[in-house]
Parts: sequence; structure tokens; C-alpha cells
Amino acid sequence: MAEICPDVLCQQDGTLRRDTAVKENQKNRTPVDNLTLTSTNTDFAFSLYKELALKNPDKNIVFSPFSISTALAILTLGARSKTLEEILEGLKSNLTETSEADIHQGFGHLLHRLSQPGDQVQIRTGSAMFIEKHLEILAEFKEKARALYQAEASAADFQYPHEAKKLINDYVRKQTRGKIKELISNLDKSIVMVLVNYIYFKGKWKRPFDPHDTFESEFHLDKKRSVRVPMMNIEDLTTPYFRDEELSCSVVELKYIGNASALFILPDEGRMHQVEASLQPETLKKWKDSLRPRKIDELYMPKFSISTDYSLEKILPELGIREVFSEQADLSGITGAKDLRVSQVVHKAVLDVAETGTEAAAATGFKEVLCCANFISMTVHFDRPFLMFISETDTQTTLFLAKISNPK
Repeated sequence: MAEICPDVLCQQDGTLRRDTAVKENQKNRTPVDNLTLTSTNTDFAFSLYKELALKNPDKNIVFSPFSISTALAILTLGARSKTLEEILEGLKSNLTETSEADIHQGFGHLLHRLSQPGDQVQIRTGSAMFIEKHLEILAEFKEKARALYQAEASAADFQYPHEAKKLINDYVRKQTRGKIKELISNLDKSIVMVLVNYIYFKGKWKRPFDPHDTFESEFHLDKKRSVRVPMMNIEDLTTPYFRDEELSCSVVELKYIGNASALFILPDEGRMHQVEASLQPETLKKWKDSLRPRKIDELYMPKFSISTDYSLEKILPELGIREVFSEQADLSGITGAKDLRVSQVVHKAVLDVAETGTEAAAATGFKEVLCCANFISMTVHFDRPFLMFISETDTQTTLFLAKISNPK
């Protein structure tokens, strides 16, 4: 959620003319374009993760990089000059290789693909703008937000902050099926526009855990501390697996019924920082390309529910996105005047992992092969901090990225 504040409230009658017209046809994308956008989104996700990990050492981390990048991409529709350049560079978009119009069209295509109803995996994502009812928003901005990002605009009276807050929180609560109950805790009368982006995910494991096999067990926070957690257990599991000797970690993919999967990365003891430092699109590609079916005699995974919330206006400047939060911000594509700046960006995420599957909210496909070879007996025990990526397999989009430091 981005709160946008005016430096001066004023009326305007200017119209917006952009050098590059944004194409509204979202269906003519090539696979190469999709993969390029997926790679830049992954790059942004890992850059943001590293900053969050740096500022929240040894704490749980969970966020939706796709949700955050989509909200920022919508904002670029109204950004100009250096403000626009900083946001696009922060999103890891290379304008010498991909035009601004193609970036927006790419996001629109991904949103269109993700919004298709699935038989098993539920993915709901969308955006909304709540605009001060006395503020005139340029028609071109509203039309492009609707055409490219399916973002709708609603009027809100921010002179009555309590009512405006309830309006926005009720909307997000409904769209995330109650998983996020309060996105924003306070508003003030200087707010003129709130941009909300949400994502909701629910998937059932292709091979669920048996609740009767869940038991209390130790989860080691570090060498000296541990907590008791409900530990799920599954036997004789054949699933994609890769042992990365270079980074000293094990990679396990658990598939959901439908077009989604979760990638779990278990660093060896004391190797988490090494794995975190290596996170980049090439690393993720290597892991996915190296996965092979492997019979795991016993897999132990903690059952957990974690939630986080971040004030990203303190984090995004570390990625080079600075001007949009300052008085020099140029968001004149929203109102026609240079009197708006972003005052706050709030992101909340919830992640539940249980025996039947995963439920989460936030404002390379693999062909199954029957295993017939004899494998060495192997046990994988997630009893220490690990990483988890939830991806939509058709588009290879990372929907959620998490670090489970303490399942409790």
C-alpha cells in the first residue's frame, strides 16, 4: 500500500501526453518477453530480500515481491523524469533492452495469466486506488491503470481518516479472504491517494502430509537455542531434489495440485548467510534446472503460520528509489501537477503451511518421471532456518519469498 501526499493541494486543467503510447493488447507477448520480465522480477525480489534480511537479522521474513513490484509499476504510470527512472531502475528494468511500454504490457500479461481461474490452486491478485474525493485524477492515468493493471479507482474522504481507513481495510480483508485483517493502522488528513495491491494464494499439496504423523519436535534457532514445534512428516516421497555442494544447501521442490510449486532451500548449519548472499536469478535458475526426481525416505517439515509487515519507504531507498519519497518527486502524470509524493509504503504478508497445503496472502515446469532406480536412503529434516519460494509454474513468477527463522 502506498500513501501519496500532496505538498500543495491545487486544481489543474492540464492533460498528459506521453512520448511512448502504452499498448493495451496484453495477448501478443512472446515467451522471451515473459522470461525477461520474470528474471527482472526475480532480481528485484532478491535485492529486496537482502535489504530486509540485513535490517531484520535472524527474524522471519515473508513478502510478495510480485505484489510490491506491481504496485510500483502502477506508480510509474504517473511518474516522470528522475522519479520514473529511479523506480524502473529499482525494479531492475533495463530501458535500453525493454521499453517502458513493454514493461507495462508484460505486467499486464502476467496479471491476466495469474487471474485465470484454476481448478485447484487459488491465486487472487489485484490493485485499487482510493482517491480523495475532491482531487481530480487525470483520465489517462486512470484508463491506463485499469487497462494494464486492472486497477480500479474509488473515492474516499481522507478528511475523515477513521472512515477512510475502515473502507480500505475492509476492501483488503475481503479480497484476501480475511487473511489480512488490517493493512493500514493509521491515516491522516494530508493523504490524498492510497494505492493498494493485494495477492492471495491457496494451494493443496500434490502429496499431502498425514496430520496423524505430525508430532512435537525440536527446531534449532541456532547452535544454542531451540523451540518445540509441530513437525510434519512424510515417508517414501519421490520429489524433485538437488544437493548444491558449492553453496552447502539442499533444495527440495514440493508441488501443489495445479500450476504452482514451493521450493525449499535448507542451508547446512551455519551456511544461511552464504546462501543469502548468493541469491540472484542465475542461482534460482541453476537450482530449478538441476532438480531431479529423488526418493526421500523421510521428509520432516515444521507446520507454521507467520506474518510480517514492513514500512518499505525505509527500505526502497536502499534500492535507489529515493526521489518519489521527497519533495522533488514528480508524479505529475497522476494529477498534472508536481505536488504529490509518496509518504508511506506498507506491505503485510501472511504465510500458513500445514499438512494439506499452503495458504498465503499479501497485499520451470517439471515433468513427473516414475522412479524405478535404487536410491541411497535419504532423510531431509527442516529443523533449522530455511528459505521458501512459492511460484506459479506457467509464468515462473515468484509469488512469495520467505525465510523461516522461527516457526513459532
